[in-house]
Parts: sequence; C-alpha cells; structure tokens
Amino acid sequence: MSIWFLLNGALVIWAAWNVVQSLAVHSVHHHILLGFAGFLLFIFNWTRNAVFATIRKVDDRAVKIKLARFSKKIMPYHRWIGTLSFVLIALHALTVIHLYGFNPGSMKILTGLLASVNLFILVLSGWYSQLIRHNLKSRRVHIGLGISMFILTALHLYF
Repeated sequence: MSIWFLLNGALVIWAAWNVVQSLAVHSVHHHILLGFAGFLLFIFNWTRNAVFATIRKVDDRAVKIKLARFSKKIMPYHRWIGTLSFVLIALHALTVIHLYGFNPGSMKILTGLLASVNLFILVLSGWYSQLIRHNLKSRRVHIGLGISMFILTALHLYF
C-alpha cells in the first residue's frame, strides 16, 4: 500500500473532524458542506495517485491488474469529477465571501484562495492533457499541482 493512502485517509479524517466541529459552532452550514463535498471529490481523484503508486510498488501481478482495472473504470470520469470539485469549491468560496466578507489578512481566506487558484490550474491542466497534448511534462505538472493542492488543503484545514 502506498503512503498516499495513509495521507489521504488522515486528511479525510481531519477534514471530517473539522466539519463536525464547524457544524456545531456555525448557524449557517451550507458553505461548510459545499467545501467538504468539493474536498471529497478532490481527494477521490487524488487517490488515483495512491493507486498508481501502489501499482508501481506491489509485486503481486493479480493486485496490479485489479488496481489497474479499477483505475481504468474511473478514468473517463476523472476530469468531470475534478471539474465538479472546482465548481463546488468555487461555490464554497463565494458563499464564504458573501457570509463573512473578503479579508485577505485571514490565513483561512488566503490559503483557501491559493488552493482555489491551484485547483483551477489543476483542472485546466487535466483538460489540456486530455484535449490538446498528453505527454510526460503535462503529466508531471498535473501531479505537481495535485501535490501542492494536497498541501494547500491541509493548510486550509489547519487555519
């Protein structure tokens, strides 16, 4: 099993914990639920990275085939799930700005803004790779953006 499965699982548990705590404190919940739904779609897509890392490390051919078949079934929906994730995160951001205003001095707002921009570029790079040019460089850019999205999401949860 890849370390990414453990990191993704830890981030999901941490995010769920934050959501439960936030639902107890806030009287308006839809911005929290929009953000969590977008996060879950992102982490579902990002888990494909863990699947590929596991395929590379596992020696058992049957496990490799099983994981590759699973990934192949998900692939046609990967870009659409990422796009829907971005739409939900954008709605989350708009709702937060509407409810609380835009305060660029807040680390929560700043990390959320950086994560949103990163997610937008991540989605664009995925569509670029599908529609225009799929090569090693675009794949590496896409994976790098995914890693930075993971880190920015963790920072957003922290603040």
